[in-house]
Amino acid sequence: MAFLKTIIIFFVLTPLLTTKSYAIENNLQILINDVISGSHRAKTNKERDVYRHPKQTLLFFGIKKNMTVLEILPGRGWYTEILAPILKDEGKLTVAGFGKNHPMDYLRKSHIKFVEHLGKNQKLYKKIKHEIFNDKNYYLKGIDPNSYDMILTFRNTHNWIKNGGVENVYRAFHRVLKKGGILGVVQHRAHNNDNPNESANDGYVPESYLINLAERIGFKLVEKSEINANLKDNKNHPEGVWTLPPTLRLGDTNMEKYIEIGESDRMTLKFIKQ
Repeated sequence: MAFLKTIIIFFVLTPLLTTKSYAIENNLQILINDVISGSHRAKTNKERDVYRHPKQTLLFFGIKKNMTVLEILPGRGWYTEILAPILKDEGKLTVAGFGKNHPMDYLRKSHIKFVEHLGKNQKLYKKIKHEIFNDKNYYLKGIDPNSYDMILTFRNTHNWIKNGGVENVYRAFHRVLKKGGILGVVQHRAHNNDNPNESANDGYVPESYLINLAERIGFKLVEKSEINANLKDNKNHPEGVWTLPPTLRLGDTNMEKYIEIGESDRMTLKFIKQ
């Protein structure tokens, strides 16, 4: 009789749980669609969606509305404009930036401009927490260990290779992520046989190098995606990745050619902290 009750409960509850799970996922996708099309986003940022596929990328990483998420070096806030509204009611978004006291003038001003941009829309951005990314080569110093569900970094790793701190950066990611936490990486992708110390100068990183680096530190690759791939990008440009949109560093020279190529070929990698 007990066995029969268990079977009945299983067949009654399973469809209900499945329906609830579907509803939650469907609501998340509706929310992301609304955020991406929202009037709060800069027009120039929306124009990049065709290359950066924010909805597919965030769903691939497994974003949820109630997560604690750490965004690394948000730049001008391209992804911040999307992440903050998704997380503002049930989750928490922290951005790790350069800080208002950074010794490099350009990076300091970039950070201040970013914070000022967020300050113009307190309704969406007032709950964002700010941390210093690098405090005298101590990365994420102000963040407690095992405290975040997800870390996201977009097109940053080449700079850490160039500056010599890439392993310490990824060790810091591992330190502040919870066990089972997700590290999502999008990065300009070099050819796999390229020397990372050379390709990083052009903004590109070999995918195999980055996977090996992360796994050596203690992450496990869960899955990789071609969401942000671009087969038109041969990774051989006069000014590296900055030859392509949106930078177009060569100005009018061959502009149509580089616009036709589009933004760079990118790897999209999902790691887990075991």
